[in-house]
Amino acid sequence: MITPAEIRRLLPHRFPMLLVDRVVEAVPGESLTALKAVTLNEPWYARLGPDAADRDTRYPESLLIESWGQSAGLLSLISGADDLDGAVMLFGSASGVTFHRRVQPGDLLEHRVRLSRRVGDTVLFTGDSRIAGEVAFTVDRMVMAFRPAAALASANT
Repeated sequence: MITPAEIRRLLPHRFPMLLVDRVVEAVPGESLTALKAVTLNEPWYARLGPDAADRDTRYPESLLIESWGQSAGLLSLISGADDLDGAVMLFGSASGVTFHRRVQPGDLLEHRVRLSRRVGDTVLFTGDSRIAGEVAFTVDRMVMAFRPAAALASANT
């Protein structure tokens, strides 16, 4: 299991964008299962009034993809690829993303990520997220690339 401290060490994300709470299972190079607890205490709900309807508290789909992608990034980082040291994790694309049910505060998301293929510094993933065993959304393919930080910094100068 990867502890919350280890998640913070591995991922560059911080509040409010660190969207993985715990890793409950990890098989380096194969799969990872991570948890994300959705709460009303998150900043995207700050402007809701006391009379907000359930439709107003739907968790943003973009953040669902981000949270799942952070889980995929963790799988990449624990998979023993020495050439990723000092690299920046970049989201490439996602395809075949299907949302099957609404995600609300109080839900505990279980992200299930499988590494499909690795080609050099590019990694492909597939998987889903579940709430109490029910599929909330599926990802047919997510592409993540790792690029040397120095090369990205010099491209901006």
